[in-house]
Amino acid sequence: MLAILNKEIQSFFSSLTGYLVIGLFLIACGSFLFIFSGGYNILDSGFADLKPFFSIAPWIFLFLIPAITMKSFSDEKRMGTMEILLTKPIGLWKLITGKYLGVVVLVILAIIPSLLYVLTINQLGRPVGNFDLGATVGSYIGLIFLGGCYASIGIFASSLSSNQIVSFLLAVFLCFLSYYAFEALSQTNIFGNSGYILESFGISFHYKSISRGVVDTRDIIYFLSLIFLFLKLTEINLSGTKKRAQ
Repeated sequence: MLAILNKEIQSFFSSLTGYLVIGLFLIACGSFLFIFSGGYNILDSGFADLKPFFSIAPWIFLFLIPAITMKSFSDEKRMGTMEILLTKPIGLWKLITGKYLGVVVLVILAIIPSLLYVLTINQLGRPVGNFDLGATVGSYIGLIFLGGCYASIGIFASSLSSNQIVSFLLAVFLCFLSYYAFEALSQTNIFGNSGYILESFGISFHYKSISRGVVDTRDIIYFLSLIFLFLKLTEINLSGTKKRAQ
């Protein structure tokens, strides 16, 4: 697994992929927070608060993480190396986990430079340092878990097709459904009093919950369960390919 993880990280940074992901994430977030006028602009709001960053980041990751994961297995299938990889003396679960962790490491590396925003907010506060540190820490934890969920969905989508564009679009669609669809359905009042229960199935519900600064074990269990679910689905899907390769 460590060998696969190391290979994935090296592949990200031996090309422009890793640098583009980190750069695009920071540029996109920075533009919305400090340049473009609107509800996400911190300077226009007059409040030393990072809530706009944690509101826009999931939507940027919605496209950025599928762009990272789309070639995880699609590229192997396209080049014809998938069968060779599956017949090597490495467990299928270790292969999937190694590729998944490689994406998660890249996501975390993209998030780390955003700590500069925390320093900026700290200086903008009146008095200096007047901001909600607990909510900020909780939001960062939630963002990492959200990135982990998107990564597992992207890995699964990549295992379904040899076409990277198809994998990308499928991952974006599934991430959107997982993040916002349940919340949107709950707001229609079609399900009546069951709306709250329906909303709790979505990533957005648990992401917002943990962003309040209270790390609830129910939210952690939800994130870990969702990650395991999509990685397990990836394993089930690839197991058929492995049997044919053998």
